[in-house]
Amino acid sequence: MINEQELVEIEKRCKHSTQGPWKAYIEGRDHTSGSHVIITGVKSGDYGEAFEIDGARADDYDFIANAKQDIPRLIEEIRRLKKPHNQ
Repeated sequence: MINEQELVEIEKRCKHSTQGPWKAYIEGRDHTSGSHVIITGVKSGDYGEAFEIDGARADDYDFIANAKQDIPRLIEEIRRLKKPHNQ
């Protein structure tokens, strides 16, 4: 079972990573030139840094980009489920 200290460490890594949300842009699926990239800070046309990952497949990009949004939600759900039922 994952304990609160482990959740805190995971949460800290997520919070200290580049501002989100993140989105994967896959060549041939999301755009027609360049390469696969993850764009950070995607908010209503305002984009942050972009990065590429050598050797990563499109599914890897999707997984990594979505982790920025998924991890905080999972941590929240774990904490909710661990609360005693009377709270």
